[in-house]
Amino acid sequence: MAPKKYGFSFSWKRASGLTAAKQSFTRKTGIPTTKRSVEQKIGKLLLKTLFGKK
Repeated sequence: MAPKKYGFSFSWKRASGLTAAKQSFTRKTGIPTTKRSVEQKIGKLLLKTLFGKK
């Protein structure tokens, strides 16, 4: 990843609205769209099934 210069950065995903669409989809459906979020959700489900609800 290239370092940012002078506090300015450009993202074609944000400019095209892709990021906002993914966030909106995730909030409405509860289905995560990133690898990290999927891993967190699976881990949370496993812990709930193993140790019960707190």
